Amino acid sequence: MVYKIADNITSLLGTTTEQNYQAVKAGRAALREDARLGLPPEGALTRFETLVVRSVRETLKDTTFDVSSDRVVFVLSTTKANVELLGQTDVAPAVLYPGESARRIAAYLGFTMMPVVVCNACISGVSALILASRMLEMGMYDYAVVCGADVLNPFVLSGFDALKALSPEDCRPFDIDRNGMNLGEAAATIVLSTEVPDDAAPWVIGAGAVRNDAYHISTPSNKAEGATMALQAVMNAVGASSGQELALVNAHGTGTMFMDQMESVAIVKSGLGDIPVNSYKGYYGHTLGAAGVLETVLTMRAFDDQTIVGTRGFEELGVSGQLKLSAENQPTDKTAFVKIISGFGGGNAVVYWRKMEGGRWKENTPASFHLSPSHRVTITPESVTVDGKSLACEGRGKALLTALYKQYASDYPKFYKMDMLCRLGFIAAELLNGAESQCQKDGVGGQYQDNRAMILFNHSSSIHADRAYLASISDADNYFPSPSLFVYTLPNIVAGELATRHHYHGETSFYILPERDERLMWQIQTATFADPAIDSMISGWLDCEDEDHFLADLYLLSKPF
Repeated sequence: MVYKIADNITSLLGTTTEQNYQAVKAGRAALREDARLGLPPEGALTRFETLVVRSVRETLKDTTFDVSSDRVVFVLSTTKANVELLGQTDVAPAVLYPGESARRIAAYLGFTMMPVVVCNACISGVSALILASRMLEMGMYDYAVVCGADVLNPFVLSGFDALKALSPEDCRPFDIDRNGMNLGEAAATIVLSTEVPDDAAPWVIGAGAVRNDAYHISTPSNKAEGATMALQAVMNAVGASSGQELALVNAHGTGTMFMDQMESVAIVKSGLGDIPVNSYKGYYGHTLGAAGVLETVLTMRAFDDQTIVGTRGFEELGVSGQLKLSAENQPTDKTAFVKIISGFGGGNAVVYWRKMEGGRWKENTPASFHLSPSHRVTITPESVTVDGKSLACEGRGKALLTALYKQYASDYPKFYKMDMLCRLGFIAAELLNGAESQCQKDGVGGQYQDNRAMILFNHSSSIHADRAYLASISDADNYFPSPSLFVYTLPNIVAGELATRHHYHGETSFYILPERDERLMWQIQTATFADPAIDSMISGWLDCEDEDHFLADLYLLSKPF
């Protein structure tokens, strides 16, 4: 069983969870034209890193364990980290990589184990909590410090504006007159532990799941396949009786037309239409990598006060399905809630939390898997190998990928719109699937692929796409922010592209590491297989610095039976 033992929210509404909750309970909002925190950099840290340090340090005040222990893991959830420094000539290139930023933060706070950055667009925070809880349940660590954070900057603001997603007024989640989202800046931290806290009724994670729509990289599916699958997986895992204690579905609720509608479809299809629903975006805006953690912490604190916080800005229901929403705070004496969140790349994440009053709800289930690839593809700018055999290829760098596409997958012209990271992943996956299909024709192996996961790693995030998008907004006289470029500035988009291409509805997650670490990658792969629905995954290293410097080393893993 995994318990929450400490938490923090740092935002314009306060620097503690209590300050934030009391502000929200009173109806105050952090929505500003420039909703940025006054954060002078601490030491040699950047503004983003300072925000993370402040939140984590405040959280750790309520703990006694040694963060330098090798039994403690630091997980950072962020979408863009230090991207506001991109293009500045006096910034060391390494600072732009989220993994390096996480390593700087970890060292500053005293962590010694290599940190993990979860970069799954809007679902990053909930994905990070699910990963951390699995690692603890499987006995890999005793404590996990999970922090979600992002800072507002012109790069991000211009991108969402180019997508026509921003509201000029305060957002109105699920309302008939909603017209877009607001963006916010915050950090939130949760410390998880396998040790029972002194609290008489501690918060515990019941279950979590991540599923992909396999529909589109930037538009939610109107059938809500991924969100419904994730909700149903979580509710099935916790058991039918848990629905009786469920007080709330805390939704993503961005205030955008199609995302709110998709969530309503998923909630009703999952049999939760009679459960109250709320959203916090009317108080904070969309805080990106912080959202999943912040909204989880705030819901816990509200439940401790036996309160369901109202949805600020809501007046009249504007989605299909009879969801139960209110702008007013409501009392509750129930003890559980579901957090749901969805985002670019088709990702959907759900986690179930419950106050545990007396006894143990679920025992830890340590497990050890021997994972060995059944097929492997390696692509460098000069060479390609499939299961150890070299393929004849033409060209170098970007030209090499184009030649491979024409030879092995010429039926998907969207390839030419993709950024380099997605092209690299696309070709590697095509070759992997080709190798698997050949073995199946030969009567060897084969897996059901609908729930296949994609667990990808790299060092440089989406740096090549970041630079391309920055070029479109750097010159005031030639200011043409491109939505098609902006969406590729999230590394997890490659997983969304592959899910759409191959109809994979399993877990899709992108992790950024300071450097390639096979042991940490194995831990994350093994933790993903803790989901009983996942029986195979495409995983490995997928990194692209530019058109002439990249590496794909992807392989197919199957769960041992």
